[in-house]
Amino acid sequence: MEPFNTHDPPPQPGGPHPGAMMNTLGPPPLPPQAQQLPPQMFTTAAQLLDLTDKKLLLVLRDGRKLIGILRSWDQFANLVLQSTIERVFATVTDPQNPQTRGVYADKSHGIFLIRGENVLLLGEIDLDKDDDPPFGYEKAEFGLVEKLANEQKAVEKAKETKKLKKLATLGFEGENMGEILL
Repeated sequence: MEPFNTHDPPPQPGGPHPGAMMNTLGPPPLPPQAQQLPPQMFTTAAQLLDLTDKKLLLVLRDGRKLIGILRSWDQFANLVLQSTIERVFATVTDPQNPQTRGVYADKSHGIFLIRGENVLLLGEIDLDKDDDPPFGYEKAEFGLVEKLANEQKAVEKAKETKKLKKLATLGFEGENMGEILL
């Protein structure tokens, strides 16, 4: 242990510590380079730094899927997307063929501001595969796909309501049960 006291000068970057032996062998060491923290070190909205100016897919808490270029963000992870499109998915059942097929449609929104707490999932889009349709889906008219998607959401909501009522009769009380029983 080296004997330091409060009157010693502070250590110089790249230089020896006060009281340390001088390196007499070889050239003096190079000054340390400014190191950047790896992205894994950030546990806040600063992780978005690497995604700025890249094309992203976001899934919001209400189920919407948005695709756009991340232009700006803040400490609350509020996001500004440019050239934003909303992508809607649905399934179509053909009366002659019992098999279903997937359809999707895009609606342009331009610049979009998203509150950070509403983001459920986000990821970078591979630009090489960006123009390919989603696997198992074909493009259709937006009005038709939106209508089908809304119908499917209503059916799912009715099933969920029925299931929660059944559970309530068995004594289970889940989230939002007050709304159902009233």
